[in-house]
This record gives sequence, structure tokens and C-alpha cells, in this order.
Amino acid sequence: MLGNRQDAEDVLQDAMIQAYTNLKSLKSVESFGPWMKRIVINQCLHFIRGRLNFADLQLVNTPGESDETDYYQFSMEELNSTIQQLPDGCRIVFNLYLLENYSHKEVAEMLGISESTSKSQYQRARQLLQHQLKKKMNHG
Repeated sequence: MLGNRQDAEDVLQDAMIQAYTNLKSLKSVESFGPWMKRIVINQCLHFIRGRLNFADLQLVNTPGESDETDYYQFSMEELNSTIQQLPDGCRIVFNLYLLENYSHKEVAEMLGISESTSKSQYQRARQLLQHQLKKKMNHG
């Protein structure tokens, strides 16, 4: 979500401290995974809000893009690297919606944006990802 390892390590450390100090709010051992995941995501969002104003995001649509890229020919490292190159707003929405399985409504609430902006950012991320992967396919 953050785009670089150093920021991710800093935020993870903050999340671990927050989890430790709020351990008493954990209802059961079985719910630790989702509870910790929520803390980490919230810490990431807090960090990102410090650098990014979602109200200023520019949406650029590219109509007519085909969704038929053969993603299976890419390794997870190549896909992850390409995702990390997406603009912050697109990458964050893409990660939360597709990879973390939050609904657009939940993403919108977490980021303080409208549900339609979440959907637009997700579509934009898909278009940019498709474009970059197609370029790699043609040059690889």
C-alpha cells in the first residue's frame, strides 16, 4: 500500500506498538489475524493521509481498453512491481478493493472519499495496470 519498503517498515512498527498497547481490546485469540490486519491497514491509511489529499485526485479515463491481458504469464514479483508503480490513489484503492477484499463502500469510508471515486480509482488502476503489462508483453 505504501510503495516502498522503508515506509512499510516504519508503519508496521507503529502498528505493532498500537496493537500491543490495545491488546486488551482483542476479544478472542481467533480474531487476532483480522484485528491485526485492520490495525496495519489503518496505520497505512493514517500515514498516506499525511502525504496525499484524495479530494485532489485527478481521474483520467481511457475508454475502450480491453481487459484480455494474460496476467498468468507474469510472476508475482512482476505483478507486484507493476502495482507499486501505480499512482498512490489508484494503488491504494486497488489494493484495498481487490487484494484486501473490502467493498467500495468500505474503501470510501476508510479513505474519506465517495464510493464513486473509489470505483473510478479502481477502474483507473486496472487500466493503468493493463497498459503497463501489455507494454511488458510486447517488449518481453
